Amino acid sequence: MEFLIDAIKQLYDVEGLIRWGGYFILFAIVFAETGLLVGFFLPGDSLLVAAGLAASQGLLEIWTLCLLLTVASISGNSLGYFIGRKAGPALFKKKDSLLFSKANIQKAQAFYEKHGGKAITFAQYVPIVRTFTPVVAGITQMDYRRFLTFSVMGAFAWVWPLTMGAYFLGKTIPDFEKNVHYAVGIVILVSILPIVFEFFKSRAEKKTEVQPAVQRSSK
Repeated sequence: MEFLIDAIKQLYDVEGLIRWGGYFILFAIVFAETGLLVGFFLPGDSLLVAAGLAASQGLLEIWTLCLLLTVASISGNSLGYFIGRKAGPALFKKKDSLLFSKANIQKAQAFYEKHGGKAITFAQYVPIVRTFTPVVAGITQMDYRRFLTFSVMGAFAWVWPLTMGAYFLGKTIPDFEKNVHYAVGIVILVSILPIVFEFFKSRAEKKTEVQPAVQRSSK
């Protein structure tokens, strides 16, 4: 158990991971978090921000970094999709364990049912949900080409704002690497604005649908 705790602590030492494994470890973590059911606890958002910040310090090349992480996200999502497509409803019957919880899949299912195909894109911003939503899409036999379209959109919308945002903040603000937690908060806040917009848009659309129905019933 202590070994597992130490391993998780090392995973969240993002700067140390980048210095140790470079592009390879970054690709592996993003791929695992978006494609493997056991990857839900990995530090996706903070990893992207720290990677962008590391690129601003010259440790990584920013364009290579963004393209590589985008590919990792898309390929990870595709793996999750095919896991769900092959395993199907059997995943809901699997017993809970330290690295697997049916509640996580049920949470992703609710998210998917609420947003439809857009959930594949939106889920990229939601820890845990982004790991399991592709699996749910596979379980429901969503058309793969449609899934891939939303997956590509989500990968670009997740990787590029977080990584590039941190990169430019690191370039423009002196000693910003000493306050990386502010970078995480600011960049994630900016990145989730599209989800907030979509939420209020959907609520407005529901209200406009309800009002005519109420008017008809009152006649």
